[in-house]
Amino acid sequence: MTRKIKREFSRKNFIILPIVFFIGAYGILYFALSPLLAPFIGVADMFFSDQKLEHDREYNNIFVPIEDTIVQETVNASDITYPKYGEMFGKISVENTSVQDVNLFFGDGSVALRNGVGIFNGSFVPGYGKTILVAGHNNTYFNGLKNAQEGAVVTIHTSYGNYTYSITKTEVRSASDPSELNLGADEENLVLYTCYPFDELGLTNERFFVYARFVSGPKIIMNE
Repeated sequence: MTRKIKREFSRKNFIILPIVFFIGAYGILYFALSPLLAPFIGVADMFFSDQKLEHDREYNNIFVPIEDTIVQETVNASDITYPKYGEMFGKISVENTSVQDVNLFFGDGSVALRNGVGIFNGSFVPGYGKTILVAGHNNTYFNGLKNAQEGAVVTIHTSYGNYTYSITKTEVRSASDPSELNLGADEENLVLYTCYPFDELGLTNERFFVYARFVSGPKIIMNE
């Protein structure tokens, strides 16, 4: 092997080996960290508005509606099917807005927000007496929140009960200000939010919040 060939061979190794090392390291980190990052990806995805409405049907629907005439004060936790991340498990409507019978998912990943709205999986589903945090895109399913008014009723239908909430206030806040989310609240409350301004595409720096207090619906009793 001549000196010229040796130099060319060394130069190629100098270029190729770091690239191979980088790709290998990236792959290892991706598979190691993806389970930890998955819950946060849904929240980050909500900060972007879809530029078109896509109807990806690759999700599981466990919602079986029950009649409004069926009134229960409590329901045993063992009698309900708790939704898995990404499953549709209910419908949500906001009085006097275009938000009517919108698919409600557990989790706010991309499939959920393309086909409806999603409960942040770091909060709770209706009935547990805690904060329910629901996200939706401002130019699709939650566009109608701009017409939400104090005193209006928000209805959530699930397979284990129907719930109503009364809007107490609406507010525009910075996207980096989580001060009024209160995920550790000791009483059931509902928070709906979307990007603001409405109809604007892409990343925005503000969020529009709708706060509502619990009115009715069965309380979930943990089995002893």
